[in-house]
Amino acid sequence: MKIMVIGSGGREHAVIRKLRENPAVEKIYALPGNGGIAADAVCVDVGAKDIDGAVRFARENAVDFAVVTPDDPLVLGMVDALEDAGVPCFGPRKNAAIIEGSKVFSKNLMKKYGIPTAAYQVFDDAEAALAYVQTAPLPTVVKADGLALGKGVLIAQTRQEAVEAVKSIMEDRKFGASGDQIVVEEFLTGPEVSVLVFTDGGTVKPMVSSMDHKRAHDGDEGLNTGGMGTVAPNPYYTKDVADVCMQTIFKPTIAAMAAEGRPFQGCLYFGLMLTPDGPKVIEYNCRFGDPETQVVLPLMESDLLTAMMACRNGTLAQTDIRFSDRNACCVIMASEGYPAGYEKGYEITRDGGVSAQVYVAGAKLAEGKLLTNGGRVLGVTAVADTLPEAVRAAYADVEKIHFGNAFYRRDIGRRALKALKN
Repeated sequence: MKIMVIGSGGREHAVIRKLRENPAVEKIYALPGNGGIAADAVCVDVGAKDIDGAVRFARENAVDFAVVTPDDPLVLGMVDALEDAGVPCFGPRKNAAIIEGSKVFSKNLMKKYGIPTAAYQVFDDAEAALAYVQTAPLPTVVKADGLALGKGVLIAQTRQEAVEAVKSIMEDRKFGASGDQIVVEEFLTGPEVSVLVFTDGGTVKPMVSSMDHKRAHDGDEGLNTGGMGTVAPNPYYTKDVADVCMQTIFKPTIAAMAAEGRPFQGCLYFGLMLTPDGPKVIEYNCRFGDPETQVVLPLMESDLLTAMMACRNGTLAQTDIRFSDRNACCVIMASEGYPAGYEKGYEITRDGGVSAQVYVAGAKLAEGKLLTNGGRVLGVTAVADTLPEAVRAAYADVEKIHFGNAFYRRDIGRRALKALKN
């Protein structure tokens, strides 16, 4: 089979590595891929949002199956276009991808169908929003409605911060049209959990849980990022919690989308908060999380391509989905300054052998050298029998990888390790 994977980051690299395990896969194209992905797939100079280009390439190269992983092309309708061109796809259609493309839609969906989430208000007028945050309980959470590269959520600890959050999104247009509407919601407390599920629009099969680390610096300080590291499984996500989530969140969400005439097929990401009142949804993503994918897929024992095709074909109930009971830790190596300004173009080198999986997120090839070309550069993932062993192994390999302005958190997994001891 010829497979086409849309995207260019560490998530796509992890997906491609896993797809390669299926002996039926003869060639994988990455559109556009990156300098590191080029070792595992044929990179093609077609942008992730270039729907016409992707359709044209798929037709010209007789692609048998396409995997659309980033949020932008999903929300723009790439799956619809490819399917209409006769190319089977893994990923939700445009009318289902709105569950991530609009926070207003997702919050209203949860309210309508009784899915537990934070209390909220929606605003399309800056003056009304500014008046509301003057009296809203603190801390308060301000979210841009549309896609914002994972950075459209601002947590305000003070009135002034709440006002600045509203102004930056709605008046300064920090996230462009994504800030035409905002959601101002209750601040929830408790451990956070990420759960990815496979779904064919009816059946739901969860993957192993994970814990993301969003802040740039140790101790969960600094700016919000796309993610600085992950561990799996998440020790807070017990079997009892998982059972509650399946009955009150996962199944009701899939049923709600079907009832709305928006059946969801693909990977649905649930960002959860385990509050004193029970699990609640913080956010939905219409695709594999990044960097959660880099710890979840290495623990998958069954075949990824088979699972993806089952989601598309409506046969997930009859499909074997298995995950190891081992542990994984992924440490993101980033460029100093990320997620704000940073320099790129530094050569990436290694000292000796690296036993971990290294997923390349932001790098390019130039004259045979791999150079940094993004904020998040690499994801270094180790798998071990226990979480302490996985954390130690990941950091041991991070120390063997070098580039000019390398930066990474040194406490990935610390919260999870503390939870294991309690």
